[in-house]
Amino acid sequence: MKPFYMGIDVSKGYADFVIINPKKKPVTQGFQLDDTFDGHKALYNIVARFLSNHPDSRLFAGMESTGGYENNWYNSLVAFQGSLNILTARLNPLGVKHNSQAGLKKNTTDKISAQNVAEYLVAHPEKVNYQQQDQLAGLRKQWGFIQMLTKQRTQFINQFKGLLYSSNPELLRYCQTETPAWILKVAVTYPSAARLKRAKAKTITKIPYVTLKKAQQIVSDAQRSVASATDTTTEQLIVATAQQIIHLNKTIDAQTRRMIEACAMPEVELLKTFAGLSNKSAIGLMIEIQTVERFANAKKLASFFGVHPVYKKSGDGVGGIKMSKQGRKAPRHILYMSTLAAIKCNPLIKQTYEKHQKNGKHNMAAMGVCMHKILRIIYGMLKHKKAYDPKIDTANQHRSVNGRNAAPRKNETRRFQAYDIKAPVSRRQTIKRLERDRSHSVLDTKSGITVPIPVGDSIAKM
Repeated sequence: MKPFYMGIDVSKGYADFVIINPKKKPVTQGFQLDDTFDGHKALYNIVARFLSNHPDSRLFAGMESTGGYENNWYNSLVAFQGSLNILTARLNPLGVKHNSQAGLKKNTTDKISAQNVAEYLVAHPEKVNYQQQDQLAGLRKQWGFIQMLTKQRTQFINQFKGLLYSSNPELLRYCQTETPAWILKVAVTYPSAARLKRAKAKTITKIPYVTLKKAQQIVSDAQRSVASATDTTTEQLIVATAQQIIHLNKTIDAQTRRMIEACAMPEVELLKTFAGLSNKSAIGLMIEIQTVERFANAKKLASFFGVHPVYKKSGDGVGGIKMSKQGRKAPRHILYMSTLAAIKCNPLIKQTYEKHQKNGKHNMAAMGVCMHKILRIIYGMLKHKKAYDPKIDTANQHRSVNGRNAAPRKNETRRFQAYDIKAPVSRRQTIKRLERDRSHSVLDTKSGITVPIPVGDSIAKM
């Protein structure tokens, strides 16, 4: 059965198509269709006509994930499979981009992008998964909606604090880490210090979570306030902003509860056994992971989240280790917030964090180590379908230490020639070779190094 490949570059409202053969040569002239009923009908007719002209052939179609614009085309092509010999796949845009860069292509258009997608299907068939059914599509939409509302709430909170700074700055002392609900309700009723200082403490206590002592304190602070804004416009903006935040809080809570109730996944219940993962964070992680079978090992999962360490060293250059931060920020944000919680309530993660801090790592570097460790634990839990057990991690650590204490392996890259001190290498490489030569000598191993390693002018004279 002869394969052909159709690359699709999806844009908002339309898409560009091209069909190529295994030699990456176009077999049809590129075409463009709108994301409408007529456009999808035309696509079916085009594909059916192509396959009838090429009997005993199969068409492999691929498109990049573009945040949802590709869904209509993807679903239509999947539906075509009932009567046409075609397979469809979503592709990682990063892989298509790197494959295009390797081809040294200079220009970028929709037509060229469709060609790049088709060429990726030819060049990397082992990385393409056809007919992936996204079981979490609905849950992912709801998660995205909650994240959008959360961002809007953050914007309103920043606006609210800016207005409060000039209208009643003394209340900001209660908004250091978060903006409590009682502050918002106080601001709705008393949007300025001028109004708050005339209020009675007992009246303010009708607001939930406001005690008499706290009410007396905020009234006293308002009477000595240095607020500069007393106009009605600022007051009206504070009331409107506070009401928007209250409304968003209710909507986010309701949507989160609905998402938790609708998500009856055994994997989520399994992840919740790990101290530090809440309902929401467990669901968020599973939305990103989808299924653990997508990843061959824990390193692949760490790379997907962009928390794997990268090390670059070439020739005599000095390399450094850092977090890669490749891929999207959203998965790392979920993992970061989960790690913050785990450091407080999970003894194993807390111990790991403190250990690396004592070893001289920066706080954020120690956080990165903990994020990587949590991902490895999550991978093991999902892979073996076992609840969290710190004893398993301890056993794995002992096994890893015993492996490192085994006899060092010989450097196979130099098996055909030993290091030659007379080779025309750099000064830095010369020092390394001299150090290596002395550390492997009989005198050094029995009696210790007695002669200092030549440096500076001594090397220049060799």
